[in-house]
Amino acid sequence: MSYSLLKHPQMAGQLAVLASATLMSTNGLFIKLLPWHPVVIICLRSFVAVIFQLILRFIFPPPEGNKKPPPAFWAASFFFAATIYTLVIAIKLTTSANAILLQFGAPVWAAILGWFLIKEKIHWEQWGALVLVIGGLTIFFRNSLGGGAFYGDALAVLSGILYGATSVFLRMIKTGNTRDAILTTHIICIMVGLPFLFIYPPSLSVSSVLSVTYMGIIQIGLASVLFAYGIKRISAVQTMLTTVAEPILNPVWVLLLAGERPSFAALVGGMVIIAAVVASSLIGMRREDEKPQAGTTP
Repeated sequence: MSYSLLKHPQMAGQLAVLASATLMSTNGLFIKLLPWHPVVIICLRSFVAVIFQLILRFIFPPPEGNKKPPPAFWAASFFFAATIYTLVIAIKLTTSANAILLQFGAPVWAAILGWFLIKEKIHWEQWGALVLVIGGLTIFFRNSLGGGAFYGDALAVLSGILYGATSVFLRMIKTGNTRDAILTTHIICIMVGLPFLFIYPPSLSVSSVLSVTYMGIIQIGLASVLFAYGIKRISAVQTMLTTVAEPILNPVWVLLLAGERPSFAALVGGMVIIAAVVASSLIGMRREDEKPQAGTTP
């Protein structure tokens, strides 16, 4: 990939969101390594993430300064925190495959909400990618679907709606800083999880401390910064399409570190999704390049 291509704002945003999804995909593996209550993990992971992001904020202060955050800032923060918690609870109440599949209906909700709230036009390649993503995820988890509890499945759908709404509200932030919105999300997660630290006190060990430190700094901290950077440069629906790399990569880490091999259906579904996202991204970038520049004759 040439340097000039990397300088393209849309490609830079696309790569940032893809990198964020890649880091997020290690979530499941490290949660398995930690023998703690899931809410306790979220709370302590967010605590480390807040420290990391505050350090980054001190080193790289936001260019917007300390302007009063708009309503979309607070909406994005609360919706993102709700997304995190509804997904965790859904995974406890239903199969993880059901939860991930239903939660990653987010591109559909992002497209619909983006259409209504910020008038983002849905292009033909994005409609096609939405269909292929849903089809690919269905193939990917074909052998795992079924057997989930109704309430867990319903919460997973709600998590997808909340995630799609989060991306739209982040796009709506004009005078605030998206990094600070995600920082606020982690503060909310800490506040919600604090009581669980006393109900389910975590057992500390070298491995558990290292795991939660990695999750806070890299898996959720750096990933959130990259996500905030990318969402300002690509559409909400394109963001959600790119983040489906997360459920695809999850079993890859399990294969590499635990020796569990994905099924043939999972491989086919993954290739369909990746092809849909890449094709949609390239078509969208080409359309932006072909738009007449200001001051030029179309």
